[in-house]
Amino acid sequence: MAAHVGVDDYALTRVPAAARYSWWTVAVQRFGQVSALSQFLLGSTLGFGMGFWDAFLAFTFGAVILELVSIGVGIIGSREGLQTSMLTRWTGFGQGGSAVVGVAIGISLIGWFGIQSGVSAEGLVSLIGVLPLWVWSLLFGLAVTFIVLWGFASMKWVAYLTVPSFLVLVAWSIGSELIGRDVGALVTSAPPGPGLSLLEGTTLVAGGFIVGAVITPDMTRFNRSAADVVKQTVVGFTVGEYLIGMSGVLLAHAIRSDDIITIVTSSVGWVGTLVIILGTLKINDWNLYSSGLGVVNFVGTVFGKHVNRAVVTLVLGVVGSVLAAGGILDTFIGFLTVLGVAFPPIAGIMVAEYFVVKQWRPDLERSRANGTVPETAPTWVPATLVIWLVAALIGHFVSWGLPSINSLVAAFVLYVVAGKLGMVRGVGVSRTVDSFDPLDQKESV
Repeated sequence: MAAHVGVDDYALTRVPAAARYSWWTVAVQRFGQVSALSQFLLGSTLGFGMGFWDAFLAFTFGAVILELVSIGVGIIGSREGLQTSMLTRWTGFGQGGSAVVGVAIGISLIGWFGIQSGVSAEGLVSLIGVLPLWVWSLLFGLAVTFIVLWGFASMKWVAYLTVPSFLVLVAWSIGSELIGRDVGALVTSAPPGPGLSLLEGTTLVAGGFIVGAVITPDMTRFNRSAADVVKQTVVGFTVGEYLIGMSGVLLAHAIRSDDIITIVTSSVGWVGTLVIILGTLKINDWNLYSSGLGVVNFVGTVFGKHVNRAVVTLVLGVVGSVLAAGGILDTFIGFLTVLGVAFPPIAGIMVAEYFVVKQWRPDLERSRANGTVPETAPTWVPATLVIWLVAALIGHFVSWGLPSINSLVAAFVLYVVAGKLGMVRGVGVSRTVDSFDPLDQKESV
């Protein structure tokens, strides 16, 4: 069956130089993620509770946080050519810890997949009707699943088509709603809903894409250089956050609502609905793609088997579509808050290990010369698991500062200190599952 499903897409091996892409090809997909419909939702949420310039500051601070995280882990992914959860085996977490990271990423992104599919289903009901909401949720989720089966190669074409279309439709939607309005008055108007503080707004912005920032290596492993990673990250986040996010703020002030569906369909009908569908499609493929990579790594570490990424993607796509039909969109804000403190420590630990402590970096460098992965990895790194938990608790309970930054910085500092004190040590040694020739990873398996 697996031979007819899709491609493995280097799920547990390095992406070779011949399979990498120009920075612009990857940047289009990154911009597609950052300028997605969720940014409209965040923008409308901030615009409902904040003034224009306060929301601008929240997006600025949030974008800087996300850029720093993305560049840090993204450079690691580009150098090593490995996906995020696979990388964590040698960036502080060990084999067992990497399984935990993989399953955490998988579960979280299936949640995002369901959220985005639910939003698109609402748009399809508005545009076409005929079928109930839950059926549209299933159909949309399964359509995205089909795209992801063939990996990066098919997803890049989706981005090429949807990103420009999305931007044109967004301009149309925004222009139609704001024509004849006093934009200056909207900029200075008071928020229509209960107030949000700058801290709360920044936390929502950073938390809204923190998982996407942490799993940046899933994408940047297809980059050719660290410079490419920096260029695409700065362009993608800067343009995406401001163009789409601040548009959501203005529209929330214009129609005095934070309902994203109402905002984008209030004046242009079917155009607004297409905005919803395209804006979801170009991020939801990456939600499912990275979820599949995380689960493949989990199965590889726990059960010692390299399962086909496309088969895993198919299973997860069905599960995520069912979640969408079940209406998990209602948990959106609470979900962001949890993500804002649970995932940044992963990036903090990875960067601390790879660039400062370097306990296992020599293993990566030796194997990189041969285009393989290290033959072994530490089974567990107890200090890392403790640091991860402590950092997440700091992000959750410490009342000053930004939770995402608090937890990330705490993880980085604690890991560096533990490394300098000789406390970062592996317990046990596990062999690495690598049963596929890396030169054949683009083929169906």
